[in-house]
Formats: sequence, C-alpha cells, structure tokens
Amino acid sequence: MRYNLIRKMDISNGPGVRVSLFFQGCHFHCKDCFNSETWDFSKGKPFTDEIIDEIIKIADHDYIDGLSILGGEPMHPTNVEGTIQLAKKFKEKYPNKNIWVWTGYKFEDIPNKGALPYIDVLVDGQFITELYAPNLKWKGSANQRVIDIKKTLKENKIVIIED
Repeated sequence: MRYNLIRKMDISNGPGVRVSLFFQGCHFHCKDCFNSETWDFSKGKPFTDEIIDEIIKIADHDYIDGLSILGGEPMHPTNVEGTIQLAKKFKEKYPNKNIWVWTGYKFEDIPNKGALPYIDVLVDGQFITELYAPNLKWKGSANQRVIDIKKTLKENKIVIIED
C-alpha cells in the first residue's frame, strides 16, 4: 500500500488543526474529484510502520485536535489494513483526539469494517458533481453523509451529524 501526502497542520479536513494522511489509490474516479492525483495505486510512496510512527510523532502537540485519513480511498482492500493500523495506533496513543475518515463507499458497502472501532467520524459516499454544494460542511456533494461512528456502532443504526 502507498500514500500520497501527509499534511502536518491541516485545517480544511475536519475540525480544528489536524494531521492528514492521503492514501494513494482509488477505483471510484469520481468526476471532478479534488484529488485525482491519488487515483493510481502504483504512484506515491510506500506506507510503512515508520510512516505510521512519523504521523504519531507529528500529532504529539496539544494544538493537534485529531487525524484525518483521506485518499485516494482509505477503505479500499489495498489500503484498509494501513487505515486500521494507523487508526488503532493513533487511538492507543491519543484516546482523546478524534479520527475522521473520508471514503467513496457508502457505510453499508465498506468491504472491511475493521477500522470502524477506531474512527470517530466517517464521511461516506462518492462525490457527485451534480450534487455539489459549496455550503456543505466536511463534504462536497449532498449525497455524502457525515456519520458519528461511535453512536452508529452503539445504536446499530446510522447516526448522522447534522451541520
């Protein structure tokens, strides 16, 4: 598995100041994707244990509110083990910091849900140009959902975070 980019102080992908990891590789290829350079699974850099450790170290500041995992596609079978490893280690080190993940899969269709116990918020669904609305918070198109994963798992039903 590979990654495209690490942002050390990201304020656009989730609340507060965050560390963001962009996985490399996505099979959805949404029209007008803001991150099409992450589509090719063969590009980017190797995602290793050392990269996980680097992200953990970068987040070791009081001003970092959490971790955002995007792509590419972090829930794709090629990338999901990396998502699980990173999210698990991050939560072990920083139980009070939140993890947000963006995926083109609908929650119901995620092939491997192993990362969900470590995730606080999941933004699901493919970006659809025709449903684009610039006033939406944390998502690009109206079909996407911002899901409270902790409540969803506890209540066994999807719990949406309203803007």
